[in-house]
Amino acid sequence: MGSCLSSDGGGGGSSLGPSSLGTGSPSLGSHKGKRAGRRQSSSRHSLLESNRVDDQFHRIPGRMFHNGESNIASLFSQQGKKGINQDAMIVWESFGSRSDTVFCGVFDGHGPFGHMVARRVRDSLPLKLNAQWEVNHGGDELRQNIISTTGSLTSEGTTSLCLEDELRASNEMEEEQLPDVFTTLKESFLKAFKVMDKELKLNPKIDCFCSGTTAVTLVKQGQDIVIGNVGDSRAVLGTRDHNDCLVAVQLTVDLKPNLPKEAERIRRNRGRVFALKDEPEVARVWLPNYNSPGLAMARAFGDFCLKDFGLISVPEFSYRRITEKDEFIVLATDGIWDVLSNNEVVDIVASTPAQSSAARSLVNHAVRAWRFKYPTSKVDDCAVVCLFLNNDEPDIKEPSMESLDTSGDKLEPSTLNNCENVRTSVDENSSITDDGSLSDSQLPSTTESEDWSALEGVTRANTMLTLPRFVELEKQRSAGNKAKK
Repeated sequence: MGSCLSSDGGGGGSSLGPSSLGTGSPSLGSHKGKRAGRRQSSSRHSLLESNRVDDQFHRIPGRMFHNGESNIASLFSQQGKKGINQDAMIVWESFGSRSDTVFCGVFDGHGPFGHMVARRVRDSLPLKLNAQWEVNHGGDELRQNIISTTGSLTSEGTTSLCLEDELRASNEMEEEQLPDVFTTLKESFLKAFKVMDKELKLNPKIDCFCSGTTAVTLVKQGQDIVIGNVGDSRAVLGTRDHNDCLVAVQLTVDLKPNLPKEAERIRRNRGRVFALKDEPEVARVWLPNYNSPGLAMARAFGDFCLKDFGLISVPEFSYRRITEKDEFIVLATDGIWDVLSNNEVVDIVASTPAQSSAARSLVNHAVRAWRFKYPTSKVDDCAVVCLFLNNDEPDIKEPSMESLDTSGDKLEPSTLNNCENVRTSVDENSSITDDGSLSDSQLPSTTESEDWSALEGVTRANTMLTLPRFVELEKQRSAGNKAKK
């Protein structure tokens, strides 16, 4: 879950009007205040509707998205101390009616409506992926028909990049050396992610202009695993080395603006990348002429205020053929990785007595680590999916769910002694800091009067720092209209 420190972006950038944002940006018309008021009521309605949709999805066999476990997976999510839980997760066994196929994913929302974006992607993306997969399995005639009917999505696009640029932006792999299932799933992932982002942009019930989500998603078919990833959630494999020692293998790259190719793409599209002076290790994405929003990732669903300036929702891919030495895969949001290293996560999962409680145990350890390492910060939301690959444990039970109302205050005293590695990214040495960093005095303070509860308090590294000024104007006008009434 990401948060903002303020909705008023001070600093050296000039004020950015709607015309500066390119296509798809909102205008400040005479009806803006009314639209802002309607948006708040729409937000409540959408949340209730989302809960009803959750109940409907409960009836789908093999689909889990609340705290629970099955014979092959363990899931657990816990709300942090910053407001509503903006993390989401899913495990879908027999995905696409294929008995040997599993879909898993975790999603970390950020921004005022990040929780709604994360839930929407959790619910819709697997369906879109399965539909695209069916098309790619079909004949050329069916595929050409689908492409012709969805051509408008490609022509409009959600970024200034064309489809060929997006394909080049995805992970460049030696596909001729990989099995057909990877090529088919990669194409399905690319199309599903693109359609998903387009749907978010056109969704009238969720304001995704300054809200978005990460997504690390996995499809396991037989012994083949394909992972599609946007943002900074992470997938890590627990496997045995040649000495039969359990080791951690990171399967995804944290797609942050400190990566050279990500920063190059953003700057090529007029976005800015730099870190603040008080957090030089955290590169952020900023609008061309305004010091906001300061997004700490280079790819995400939603966040359309930055989609014309280099932010994309094109996934990077990983492939692995499972061996007998591979034991489990952990998908988790940054509430876990901010305080636990890859090796610590693998050790915790492996040492849990029962596979069914592996995800819960990992979250408990992370919460204790947050309190120990960052006692003045608010604990972040955590979501974990543990997928066990060569399951030798006896049958647990049918997939079960637990209440989402969990509290970190009931945890036992910490037994975690080694928390030295924090957020070790694959390319952590390529951090970027420009001379245009903001000073502490340029950052506006946070007040408790903000409507968005996630604005309260600070964390070690917030996903997003500020909202564009015209968004703040909407809130002020809406508040004024309420006061007059």
